[in-house]
Amino acid sequence: MAESEWQPESPEEAALPPPHQNFMIPKKEINMVPDMGKWKRSQPIEKLIDLLNTLDRWIDETPPVDQPSRFGNKAFRTWYTKLDQGAENLVATVVPSELSDAISEVAVYLKESVGNSTRIDYGTGHEAAFAAFLCCLCKIGVLRVDDQLAIVFKVFNRYLEVMRKLQKTYRMEPAGSQGVWGLDDFQFLPFIWGSSQLIDHPNLEPRHFVDEKVVNENHKDFMFLECILFITEMKTGPFAEHSNQLWNISAVPSWAKVNQGLIRMYKAECLEKFPVIQHFKFGSLLSIQPVAS
Repeated sequence: MAESEWQPESPEEAALPPPHQNFMIPKKEINMVPDMGKWKRSQPIEKLIDLLNTLDRWIDETPPVDQPSRFGNKAFRTWYTKLDQGAENLVATVVPSELSDAISEVAVYLKESVGNSTRIDYGTGHEAAFAAFLCCLCKIGVLRVDDQLAIVFKVFNRYLEVMRKLQKTYRMEPAGSQGVWGLDDFQFLPFIWGSSQLIDHPNLEPRHFVDEKVVNENHKDFMFLECILFITEMKTGPFAEHSNQLWNISAVPSWAKVNQGLIRMYKAECLEKFPVIQHFKFGSLLSIQPVAS
């Protein structure tokens, strides 16, 4: 994974239990073969996938409405109302009962991660909110260090699938898009994690992601190439014209350099931009530390 991944400060910290946790004497729970289902479905990663599957199902249950405007279908607001009203219940399926006090705080980031219901748009600020949602689950101990690959390549990847379905179904506007000068209309993080996945790949080099044949043959296995495929499905014309930044990146000699450059770009273009961060919410789990004078 990229150098921006969450890591504990020391091996000792990784072994520490989350704060304010109530402990109990372990007891036997798997008594018969059918109980294995309870074990498999009790895992946080699988529960997060179930949560995202629910959001996906709600899209099917909330078809777009006929309206004069091509973009920003108002049915998204109906869909969002379901999430707004059900977010805490959804988060409660992931967070164990002994940590239930955290549910209302964590649920805010889930609601912020799907787009704005007034403007019917979606952008990197909403994507950052989902990263914050996952970060909060790490901080309270629901997700652990050894979940890190599954967090990105199972949970975040499923989140991307649902967001792309939202974008296409409700024709959502890109929030704060820089157009041809931006990396992508909607996402940024999957390019960072996707490029880290390709570091030291024996055959695929950055120059290959502008090759349609290579993308079509490999997109299911690599997050970066899946992003490229989605762009080419949504945009028409020469790649160099509608995605000039990515076209320039394809000339970088190695995935390691691509990854490093994207991390710097993300900090500069997303994390340090007022139009993005002004909408970000802070609480006890993710707080702003005052700058010492």
